[in-house]
Amino acid sequence: MENDKRLKILYLCTGNSCRSQMAEGFTRHLLKDQIDAYSAGVDPKRTDPRATKVMAEVGIDISRQQSKSTVDIKDMEFNFVITLCDNAQKTCPTFPAKTSVVHMGFDDPPKLAERSKNEEEALEHYRRVRDEIKVFVERLPEI
Repeated sequence: MENDKRLKILYLCTGNSCRSQMAEGFTRHLLKDQIDAYSAGVDPKRTDPRATKVMAEVGIDISRQQSKSTVDIKDMEFNFVITLCDNAQKTCPTFPAKTSVVHMGFDDPPKLAERSKNEEEALEHYRRVRDEIKVFVERLPEI
């Protein structure tokens, strides 16, 4: 597809540090000919190193992706805004009427990892959510 015919999707999360970064990475990797993917956060933090690590395990480099605020993308138009956490859904900024806002919540790996006994156990939470996000992204053309 030509660039102007591709869907533009924004993944929105609270910190734009983990889930939205993974979703953006998977979309760019798996659906680059169909979708222009972006991500942002309502309260951005730095990209989570564990998210970068588990994405590298499946051959996707998100190390150059930067956390962005919704302010950074305020002038962009999207076909879809997909909120990936409950907080982002509740605090989602207003988008033009032609933008469809969809919620698809995923568990928060950093929060789950807080209770982990070791690094490997922490990474298991990230891997599970990573794999769930991949399945979701693979189904995106059905939107």
